[in-house]
Amino acid sequence: MKREEAFLLVKEHIKTPNLLKHVLAVEACMRELAKRLGEDVELWGLAGLLHDLDYEYTKDKPEEHGLVSAKMLEGKVRPEVIEAIKAHSDKSPRNTSLAKALYSVDPLTGLIVASALMHPQKSLKTLDVQFVLNRFKEKGFARGANREQIKSCEELGLNLEEFIKLCLQGMREISDQLGL
Repeated sequence: MKREEAFLLVKEHIKTPNLLKHVLAVEACMRELAKRLGEDVELWGLAGLLHDLDYEYTKDKPEEHGLVSAKMLEGKVRPEVIEAIKAHSDKSPRNTSLAKALYSVDPLTGLIVASALMHPQKSLKTLDVQFVLNRFKEKGFARGANREQIKSCEELGLNLEEFIKLCLQGMREISDQLGL
């Protein structure tokens, strides 16, 4: 599946504007990580873009999240994308760099967006890594952004600061689409 086809599928199944922005942000981060780690940029981007394809159907049934997407994508994407999508929602082990990356990126995008929204300029372009790191340390800030999950970036050989920097770079490239 090519990116254009994946994006059409996403627009067909994701109607909530913030969720659409979220999958675009995750895609951007995954692409940036793939570049840094010498991985397949298109494949990693695809996993990011498609990772919450079933969310609007499973938001009240978390036990099905990721599994419905896997069925929807069977035979359309490479098996490692499906495994990463299942792994990001704890339905499969995180045995690959792709799965580990998607798992740690997913909550980080929310933390970065929340940080940008409380930043004086409310813009990704002026947001810096230190500002996000400071917000990361505040337990009450963006409570939904699981800090342990984000810190699992270390399994990729990246420290938290570099991980945030890479994701911030990726999200800045699509800041207009994200409205930030």
